[in-house]
Formats: sequence, structure tokens, C-alpha cells
Amino acid sequence: MKLFQIAITLFLLIFFSGKINAQADDEENHYKGLLANRFDSLQKWSVHFQFTDVWQTHPSFSAQYSGKNSLLTNSEEAMSVTSTLYFGRKLWKNAAFFIDPEVAGGRGLSSVFGMAGASNGETFRVGSPAPAVYMARCFFEQHIALRKSKIEHRDNEQNQIADNIPSSRITISIGKFSLADFFDDNAYSHDPRSEFMNWSLMDNGAWDYPANTRGYTWGAVVELIEPGYSIRLATSMVPKNANGPTFDTHIQQANGNTAEFEKKFKIKKHAGNLRLLAFANFSSAPSYANAINELKKGDSTLIPVISGQVPGVMYGALKYGFGISFNQEIVKNLGVFARVSWNNGQTATWAFTPIDQSASIGIRIKGEMIKRPEDHFGLAYVANGASADHRNYLAAGGYDFMLGDGKLPHYGLEHIIETFYKVKLMQWLWVTGDYQLVVNPAYNKDRGPASIFSIRTHVEF
Repeated sequence: MKLFQIAITLFLLIFFSGKINAQADDEENHYKGLLANRFDSLQKWSVHFQFTDVWQTHPSFSAQYSGKNSLLTNSEEAMSVTSTLYFGRKLWKNAAFFIDPEVAGGRGLSSVFGMAGASNGETFRVGSPAPAVYMARCFFEQHIALRKSKIEHRDNEQNQIADNIPSSRITISIGKFSLADFFDDNAYSHDPRSEFMNWSLMDNGAWDYPANTRGYTWGAVVELIEPGYSIRLATSMVPKNANGPTFDTHIQQANGNTAEFEKKFKIKKHAGNLRLLAFANFSSAPSYANAINELKKGDSTLIPVISGQVPGVMYGALKYGFGISFNQEIVKNLGVFARVSWNNGQTATWAFTPIDQSASIGIRIKGEMIKRPEDHFGLAYVANGASADHRNYLAAGGYDFMLGDGKLPHYGLEHIIETFYKVKLMQWLWVTGDYQLVVNPAYNKDRGPASIFSIRTHVEF
């Protein structure tokens, strides 16, 4: 779209320059005005595109036993594809509307079963690998300038229109989107299409952020944005059943609420960022304790609810927690990040992934030192844990929408090491090689370790 805009603008410049040279001064001003109006009209639109293909494989690994939701022990391959069109239109001063149709297909390794931190952030827990078209985002955005605000320029990007907006503002976004578009935007570990791919490195792993199967929700976000800090509040819909595609319309009883404080700072002129996140989700998720008691009585009817096969049975469930996200540039082209997150772990995971505690640390390096400034190298470690109620439920033979080996006599933290190297081959094309080592997949010391190899191709313009 930028090339199209430049071409049109150059054409208009050449066309009008000829006319201007041939006319009087008043006609010169007239044509300049037409050119300015045409250029302003072009800037009212934002159109972008992305395509991401991920191929993964893991060799066979040892396990003392396997269950319904286990990572397969035999060697396997999987491939996923997503493609998105991003349309944006400026409406009036400081207001815009965005709509993003998306298509996704393929599957993850073992159909995304068997790891709390799934290995491919581009895959979802859907039953069919056939490509499906859906509306990823459809939302309205309004900036409200605060008193004596300065102006900052924003470039034309995905879900962002080139414009001059107030640097001190209140921003209101209403519609369908991903909460990850607004919260926990870590500079070095957030986007699985260009950075680390593991689910527990995309965001705070223990943040059960409200979303349907594909990661989107309907809601409202209000942001207070100042040059040095930001405060965000959001309320949104939760799925009707665990990791389900449809939303629960009983919004007074079923809703997700998220708050975040972000502080920007510099250490010796190197940018840093600290985010403190808290959430409270209300849903019809059963408690693990009730499910365990029922299993002891020989009643397994709560298992399909926890695993997302049927809707929840009653309202009143509360899952709350917090997350801390930090990133800091150390020297030019080298930065570090860390996250710590926790939730109360008493009720079933309802949206994101079955993690109740998580801690990660990592590093990102640009290829400037080897004269490849557009290449990126990353190395990260994450440890994921389950609450006592959650692991007791798995040990009793229960399963959720991603985990369940049939038993869990030897619980252990799930350890994941991920490293990648991303190469920019063209202005619009990147290829990434990625490796993940998974120890104690699904918190089970009796299975693994497993090695996962990935190749990611990403197109963006």
C-alpha cells in the first residue's frame, strides 16, 4: 500500500507540476490545494497483509505411559497457515475503524495436546485442520486529547493509520479484537509470527486472557496514555465453554476484566519498560476440587465440561491473578526480557492455556555485529507450573482441553528452552529456524524430554 501511495503521489506531482508551470499564480495555488487534498485522502486508509506458515516436527521420545491428551511419542510433523488482511479507515479527527478478515488452517503437533506451553503460537485448539475464514477484528478507536497535550506522529501500520495524535490522551477501543493487542506488549517476546513461538513466551503464561478458540473476544478497552506511563482497563466476553468458539451472552455473570499499569524509562539512554497486570474472570468453569470429589465417587461428568466438550454447568467461578512483564535494552541491538505470572488455580482454565504459574527470561539480539542488521536471534527459558488442585485433578485421571496423560504420579515443572534465528530475505519476506527443548511436558516427569524443530515463513507488507 505504501508503494501504491508513493506511485500515485509522484504521478500527481508530475501532473500538477506541468499545469502549475503553465498557469498563473492563482492557478498554482489551486492545483497545490488539489494535490494536498488527494494526499490527505490517501492517508485516511490503512491496508496491510500478512501470511505465516509454520512447519514443525519432533523426533520420537520415551514415555512410561500416554493418555488421551498426551504429546505423541512417535515422530510426527505438523503445519499451520494463517493469513490476514488489515483494513483501517480514518473517520474523523482522532477516530478510526478497523476490520481484519483472517483465514487459518492446519494443526499443531499432536493437535496442540500434551504441553502446557504449546509450541506454535499460530495454532489453535480447533477440531478441523481445514482452512476457515473468520473475522479476527472489527473495532472502533477514538483518541481524546488531554489538556495541553503535545502531538506525536504515528506511522501507517497494521491496525494503525498514519496520523498526528495527542501524546497525552484517553483512547477508547470498542469491538472485536485480541486483548493481547493492548496488554503485555513486551518489546522482545510477544508476537509468534516474528519472535518466540511458544505460547508461554507470547504473553504471561498464567494470564487466562478472555478469548474464543482463535484468541479473539468482544469488549471495550480504555487507556490513559502519557509519554512516561499508561494505564489500561478492559472488560470483555468469555467463551461459553472452555476454549470454545462461541461467547457466553450472560455478561453479568460471565465476563473478563483486565487492568495494566505500564511504566516507560531509560537506563543510560537505553529504553526499558515495566508492566504490572491483574485480571479477574467470571465464568461457569467448574472447580478442580469438585471434579476430584466427583471422580472419587465414580462420576466423571465434570471432565467434559473442563475439557471444553460441553458448556459450563453453573456460574460463580472466579479465576484471578497477576503478571509482571519487563524488557530492557542493554546495549544497541541487544535487549533482555522477563515475566512472572500467577493465578489462583482453583477453577478450570477457560480460555488461554492450562498454566497456573509461569516464569520466563530471555534475550534478543539483532545481527548488526555480523553485518545483517535485519536478522534476529533469540534465546529464552520458561518454567510453567500447575496449582495443587490442578495437578491433583490430572493425577486423578482428569483432563482439560490440552492436558491429560491419564495419571500424574510424578509432578514436575514444565521446562522449555527456545531459540530462533530469523533471516530477512526480502523487504517483505522473513524465514525463521526455531528449536524448543521441552522437559516434563504437561508437568509429567515420566514423559520426555522432547525436541521440537520448526521453520517459519512470514510475509508482511
